[in-house]
Amino acid sequence: MKHLLLILLTFSFGFTPAYATEKSPYGIATASSIATRVGSNIIQKGGNAFDAAVAISAALAVVEPYSSGIGGGGFWLLHRNSDRHTVMIDGRERAPLLASRNMYLDKKGDFQKHLSIKGALAGGIPGVPAALVHIAEQYGKLPISDSLQASIDLARNGFVIDEKYRLYAKLRLESLRANAEAARIFLHNNNVPPKNHVLKQTDLANTLETLAKNGRDGFYTGKVATQLVTGIRKGNGIWKLDDLAKYTIRERQPISFTYKDLDIISAAPPSSGGIALAEILGILENYKLNNMTAASRTHVIIEAMKRAYADRAEFLGDPDFSNVPVKMLTGKKNINRWSKDITLQEATPSEFINTAPTPGGNGTDTTHFSVIDTEGNIVSATLSINYPFGACFVPPGTGVLINDEMDDFSAKPGVANAYGLVGGEANAIAPGKRPLSSMSPTIILGRGKAAALGTPGGSRIITMVLLAILEYANGASAADIVSKRRFHHQYLPDHVMYEDGAISSDTRKALQDMGHKLKRKKSPYGGGRGSYGNMQIVIQDRKHNTISAASDPRGIGKELVSVK
Repeated sequence: MKHLLLILLTFSFGFTPAYATEKSPYGIATASSIATRVGSNIIQKGGNAFDAAVAISAALAVVEPYSSGIGGGGFWLLHRNSDRHTVMIDGRERAPLLASRNMYLDKKGDFQKHLSIKGALAGGIPGVPAALVHIAEQYGKLPISDSLQASIDLARNGFVIDEKYRLYAKLRLESLRANAEAARIFLHNNNVPPKNHVLKQTDLANTLETLAKNGRDGFYTGKVATQLVTGIRKGNGIWKLDDLAKYTIRERQPISFTYKDLDIISAAPPSSGGIALAEILGILENYKLNNMTAASRTHVIIEAMKRAYADRAEFLGDPDFSNVPVKMLTGKKNINRWSKDITLQEATPSEFINTAPTPGGNGTDTTHFSVIDTEGNIVSATLSINYPFGACFVPPGTGVLINDEMDDFSAKPGVANAYGLVGGEANAIAPGKRPLSSMSPTIILGRGKAAALGTPGGSRIITMVLLAILEYANGASAADIVSKRRFHHQYLPDHVMYEDGAISSDTRKALQDMGHKLKRKKSPYGGGRGSYGNMQIVIQDRKHNTISAASDPRGIGKELVSVK
């Protein structure tokens, strides 16, 4: 309701005359009011959605160090309206060249979880800086120095932290204290900073400035690269200068499919999002969901979730290292097989779900933003450093908070990572490999409209985007979509996670009678670890030349809609 009111006020009064445009209106939704404003200013200066994406990514890196940063990675889904060109920029982290299959196992072969979630050994080679330079040079209108300037100033001059920052700092307090540089920057007197604390990041400002001046070389070679590697090595990490010099982004063809009369475009491997969404929605298209009882509809959605996540665990990984059977998984034969495997009367225990035969024998702590500009260009981007504050490690002199995305690999088949996800050999650790991800930036086209949406939330990202698509297909507004209460099943562990209000008491009883195990999530409005996603959506009505946008009420983000 809060965000619906904001949108109505936007259309009625506008923010300021400065947001008016001569063309179509534009819309932005991010997890931070500061980042939203930064992106809007770039568009006002003549930049397009892609320039705004660079500026927003950098701004979020400054104000949301617990969720993203230039020491992390992400996927940017870009749609250029002039020629309908759509591409996914894969800026996912890569395993260091000295990484090995069993690097997180002890002599007994047991997984040492702490090594993959904190400290220098947990960090993959960052992809955000390379991605920002690539997007600016290949798709933007403005020089990257223009798009990064606001974030440089923001890092140098500081900003007032919010309660979410303090909650996550408390959660990772001991890990932050374990690294002197991280503690110096992100804590205050070695404790959680007090309310109204101004966070200044001078070293990060200098690193961003070097990136703005020298482009890719400003991060992956030269002084910054040397500082990064030196710091990582002193922290018992395994980075080499070659790791940074050889890092490359990938332009990948997104996963595209239809659901009813909508064209869905989502993330490709090494994201599991697009494939899982194609499978789940393909299964659900075989059912008349709107004609079913609430219990039957929820049951079928849960069963479809289970089966897609089972395929995720078995088959998905970095396509540069293994043959990901995209066509088989998203094809009608596999989808129809899964549909026939579902019974309407009872839940299928996960242990009895058999994945499809292999052809040939074979983040809670993330951020998302959506942008649609005056020309109809679209960006849907999800970025992460994995666990809150990543590895809680900063190489001295850089201000770069290192990710702990190495935990997204399957360190040992059948053993869950920090988000409870299991994986197989397709996602095993290998030098230079990208870990499997759940990040699912998505674009929807059809019915004379376009939408960009996504959310953080670790293993729950895919199902949150799924539920949003189902709501969108039923004509829900942007505000209603982000406010939707959510439920989730990821194959293992074998239970349904739901938040208050997502499933009625009668439906819960019916589901339990079918054999489903239910586990209630904390209130979505409690913040911190109890929050369930932070969705950001922008919807453009191309028939009526209007824009609507909404930021998830569970978070502290801000949407902005310009006035015609």
